[in-house]
Amino acid sequence: MKTAPNSHLKSLSQSSQTQRNASKFVKKFNLPALILLAIVCIGWFLGAHLYKKPFVFPYFEEVIGSIAYALSDLAVLRAIGITVRRVLLGTFYGVLIGVPIGMAMGFSTTIMNALAPYVNALRQIPTTAWVPMAIIWFGLGDGPTLFVLALHGVFIVILNTAAGVLEINKEYYNAVRSMGANTLEVITDVVLPGSLPGIITGIRLALGMGWMTVV
Repeated sequence: MKTAPNSHLKSLSQSSQTQRNASKFVKKFNLPALILLAIVCIGWFLGAHLYKKPFVFPYFEEVIGSIAYALSDLAVLRAIGITVRRVLLGTFYGVLIGVPIGMAMGFSTTIMNALAPYVNALRQIPTTAWVPMAIIWFGLGDGPTLFVLALHGVFIVILNTAAGVLEINKEYYNAVRSMGANTLEVITDVVLPGSLPGIITGIRLALGMGWMTVV
C-alpha cells in the first residue's frame, strides 16, 4: 500500500516525459507543415486523376519522376551549381558593400541624413529596370546577374544593419567612452557586436530575395 503513491508519481513523471518528447518531436520536424504537405500531395494526386487532363493538371507521380530524373542529369546539376554560386557571390558583394554603409548610417546622424535620401530613392527602382543597364555596363555572362543580385541585396543589408546599430543602448557608448575608448574602439567593441542581429537578418533576407531575383 505504501508503494502506490510512489508508483503514481512515477507514472505521472513518465507521462510528463513522454509529452515533452512528443513536443520536441513536433518542434523538430514541424509536424503541422508535414501534415499540410501530405494533404496537398494527396489532394494533387486525387485531383489530377479525377480531372484526367495531364496537359492542364499533370499527374503527381509524373512530376515527381521528372524531378528525380532531372536531378540525376549532370547538365541540370551543373546549372543548379551555377545558380547557387551566383546567388552566394552576389549576396556576398551586397553584404560587403552594405554592412559598412549601414553601420556608418546608424552610427552617424550626419551620414544618415546625407545618404538616406539616395538609398531610399534607389531602392524603389524595380530590379528589372536595372537589367538593360547591367548588360550595357558588364556585357553578357555572370556580370549583369551578379550586379543585379548585389544591388538588390545591398539595400536590404543597409537598412537592417542601420536598424541594428540604432537599437544599441546609448549607455554602452557612454560606458566605453568613460573608460577612454576612441571612435575606432567604440565601433569595434560596441557598434559591430551590437549590430550583428541586424546584419544577420539582412543577410538572410538578402539571400532569400537573391533566389527570387536570379530568375
